[in-house]
Amino acid sequence: MLTVTAIDKAKPTENQYHMADERGLVLLVRPNGLMLWQL
Repeated sequence: MLTVTAIDKAKPTENQYHMADERGLVLLVRPNGLMLWQL
């Protein structure tokens, strides 16, 4: 489950990564620090 705390702790890394919740909402974190929501 994505929580406010988990999202606040998401930091950019060398490679992009994603964090998903149980309902299909995905937060994509890019190396430049950009965070994008995807369904």
